[in-house]
Amino acid sequence: MLQGRTIVLGVTGGIAAYKAIEVCRRLVDLGAHVTPVLTEAAHHMVGPTTFTALASEPVKTSLWRDSHHIPHTKMGQTADAIVVCPATARIISDLRTGRSGDLLSATLLATTAPVVMCPAMHTEMWEHPATVENLAVLAERGVVIVPPEEGRLAGGDIGKGRLAEPATIVDRVVKLFADRPLEGRRVLVTAGGTREAIDPVRYIGNRSTGKQGYAIAAKATQLGAKVTLVTTVDRPVPDGAEAVEVTSAAEMHDAVMGMAAECDLIVMAAAVADFRPIAVADGKLKKADGVPEIELEPTVDILAALGEVKRPGQVLVGFAAETSDLRVNAADKLARKGADLIVANDVSAPGVGFAHDTNAVTILGADTFVVDVPLTDKGSIADAVLSAAVDRLPATD
Repeated sequence: MLQGRTIVLGVTGGIAAYKAIEVCRRLVDLGAHVTPVLTEAAHHMVGPTTFTALASEPVKTSLWRDSHHIPHTKMGQTADAIVVCPATARIISDLRTGRSGDLLSATLLATTAPVVMCPAMHTEMWEHPATVENLAVLAERGVVIVPPEEGRLAGGDIGKGRLAEPATIVDRVVKLFADRPLEGRRVLVTAGGTREAIDPVRYIGNRSTGKQGYAIAAKATQLGAKVTLVTTVDRPVPDGAEAVEVTSAAEMHDAVMGMAAECDLIVMAAAVADFRPIAVADGKLKKADGVPEIELEPTVDILAALGEVKRPGQVLVGFAAETSDLRVNAADKLARKGADLIVANDVSAPGVGFAHDTNAVTILGADTFVVDVPLTDKGSIADAVLSAAVDRLPATD
């Protein structure tokens, strides 16, 4: 199942490092060429001799004591995947911030291959806001997170933070290569909220942070797609995606319409402003001049424009942020815009929509398809959206 795949197995200094031995053995049994990389702290938990005996080549430990003069670059470029097991809070933070402090962290920065992080730590560390935020950012960039389980921890107490079982970890690695239904497809994703200028310093906007759109772009690259992300926000671009930066609805319209014909799947996750000022002041409006009268006009309807030119075989997905009558409003939008799917969420609900790391959606299809996805992380929402979209793409030759 993994024949011909090169996998770098990074082992850090968590007590669960002993389970990485079983992960190593299973990967090799499935045909993978496994290159083990142990951090200095890992040596306090497990011995390099064991990994050298089980893996496909001797353990790597240092930037300076390897026969290759730039081992991190070599491993990063040749790896089909990098699996970090266990992933401590330290290595998670290093990757999020781009810190290169040892061979493993340098290799993680020197690769465009999929990265699988398998966190293991005490419950308080797992639930710390810094860890939660770091993992959320990594997930947006396309890093695969294999969450820990609930169970007995090193300190003797029970809680969340126990490393996932080796079989679970290896199954997730296998899926990296088995589940690539968008291989060879071109996917366009929009993200963020547009900003419509009032004057040089003010604008009409919304609360969108782009997190959901970025999660969809990241998942699409993992599924093999060539992804273009049209975005209004300054966030780290998912590995493998190309970003096009825009600000206003008009700019997003021009960017999207210029690429739409070449795309197999378009996901309009951006929150596009419905109105914009008719006139934009040349200079900053002054409070001393009194309350300004700002006359608005509709912005261009990008989703409807895409629906009008949608070619046979192309799949179009829209989003609907609602505060009431979710299904009724979403169904109406689906019918009017010519989309294949509408992803609707109630942004007034706790933990849902703008700025949150979680979301809950209802996905409606023009073919009467309906699925409710309860509150979960935005990566899982992306999985559900792309799964529904993939089912509607025509088979390739």
